[in-house]
Amino acid sequence: MVVRSVFENMGINPIAVELGEVELENDIQESQKQELLKNLRAIGFDLIDDKKSKTIDRIKTLIIDLVQNKNNDLKSNLSDYLAQQLHQDYNTLSNLFSEVENTTIEKYFINQKVEKIKELIIYDELSLSEIAYSLNYSSVSHLSNQFKKATGFSPTYFKNLKSIKRKQIEDL
Repeated sequence: MVVRSVFENMGINPIAVELGEVELENDIQESQKQELLKNLRAIGFDLIDDKKSKTIDRIKTLIIDLVQNKNNDLKSNLSDYLAQQLHQDYNTLSNLFSEVENTTIEKYFINQKVEKIKELIIYDELSLSEIAYSLNYSSVSHLSNQFKKATGFSPTYFKNLKSIKRKQIEDL
């Protein structure tokens, strides 16, 4: 792993390195933190160590993982899922997210799903019905309405426009 090697190259041996989190045995000095930040940014990562930023990052990571890897596993609504995963009241999470990101959690989730729909349409391996099912939409009509509201295009029209570029996850 690239992140682990950055830590180890600086003589810091992390206990665990997972998506979005690194666990250290001891605190590091401010000078090490600055050097670490410089080295992480050089490879496209950032160091987040304040509580608000960590919570926002966890919300985004959970949503991205949900959309990219296990959207069909969402058996309850998004607010219950996030509250359970983060062990915090959803209203607190929602207010924090809106305050920092200038958008709602729901809009962020929809934007992630729309980008996944674009990806799946471009891959051209699944029908719209299969895409709707895989992303936990109640129907193709629901998917189409949400897609059109977010992009201004119907999914079919989008499929015919090969020149529209997808947004990167970090730009959402």
